[in-house]
Amino acid sequence: MSMIIAGRFQLQDDVDRARSALVDAGFEADRISGFYLSQPGQHDMTPIGGDNLQSPGAKDTPEGVVQGMATGGAVGVAVGAATSPITGPIGPIVGGLVGGHIGSLFSFSKMKDRGEPEEGGENAVAPRTAGMLVAVAFTDPALEARAVDLLRGLGAHHIERAQGNIVAGDWADFDPSSLPDVIA
Repeated sequence: MSMIIAGRFQLQDDVDRARSALVDAGFEADRISGFYLSQPGQHDMTPIGGDNLQSPGAKDTPEGVVQGMATGGAVGVAVGAATSPITGPIGPIVGGLVGGHIGSLFSFSKMKDRGEPEEGGENAVAPRTAGMLVAVAFTDPALEARAVDLLRGLGAHHIERAQGNIVAGDWADFDPSSLPDVIA
């Protein structure tokens, strides 16, 4: 694995200019990668598309549905049983079903709002934003500051550090959903 420094640019012309400048600065051309990074959630990493099978903000929802249905169903059965002289034997059944349905809405309280921190810090660092990315790989740690300064001087933003392999201009082990180690 190599050290990788990557920076985001707005235009393809900026990416081309950055690639040329990195080569002119002595970085190997086949260890420089330039590509477009899609919006978070749109990386087609699962069989049904997207990045996750379940929204990270909704991971507690199944537990909330079970708790809500059990509590609502129990309350509904009790209310239905209390009203059974009026509603007959169908009262507890309907009461349990209606109570379970209303109780399942309790799961909404288990969902996280956009940007709300997860317990355990899953979203403590913002995900990568979409845009043109230029990355350069090298093995000599002394080249890190040089790569950062060069990308920054060319107008890159969201400069980050990573470990990986760039082979023939392709960042082979890039994980778009991993959290970036942002430098600047």
